[in-house]
Amino acid sequence: QVQLVESGGGLVQPGGSLRLSCAASGSIFSISPYAMAWYRQAPGKQRELVATIFSGGRTTYVDSVKGRFTISRNNAKNMAYLEMNSLKPEDTAVYYCNVAILADNYWGRGTQVTVSS
Repeated sequence: QVQLVESGGGLVQPGGSLRLSCAASGSIFSISPYAMAWYRQAPGKQRELVATIFSGGRTTYVDSVKGRFTISRNNAKNMAYLEMNSLKPEDTAVYYCNVAILADNYWGRGTQVTVSS
């Protein structure tokens, strides 16, 4: 079993920054071989892939966050992060951490990010 716990969300003004964290745990689990991803879901919208970091460190981003968000990982701590800068109201959503292992997808419960003045 794999457990993912997100933290770091909150209310921030437009132009502000937040850093999300994802703590992974499990009886024999290490994130090091796996890609870690952040998704988000805004009210009334489908869940959207925001960023992925692969085991070798390569990263990908959805176009709307390129240049503003940075995904990173610390394999020794079993942690993944999403640094979000220059936040916009349209970034408001619940943000979820994800890891796919073979045929199984694991999700955290999400952390709310609200960008509003």
